[in-house]
Amino acid sequence: MSIAKHMEIIFVAATVIAGATTFATAADDRADFAMPADKVVVVAKVDAAIPTVTVSAKRLTAAEKAAL
Repeated sequence: MSIAKHMEIIFVAATVIAGATTFATAADDRADFAMPADKVVVVAKVDAAIPTVTVSAKRLTAAEKAAL
């Protein structure tokens, strides 16, 4: 049995399973959970340095791209 021969059936079956699980989880309209009162909330620093990357390479010309 060749898998390539049956790829359409495999794709349709995977799509049906994904669709069924989406509708099964969408039916739950209410989520009840509570945060503990003693939970500590951490706030990020405003003045924290964000790492940046600078690329200083030149772009390839059309001839160089064609050679690849």
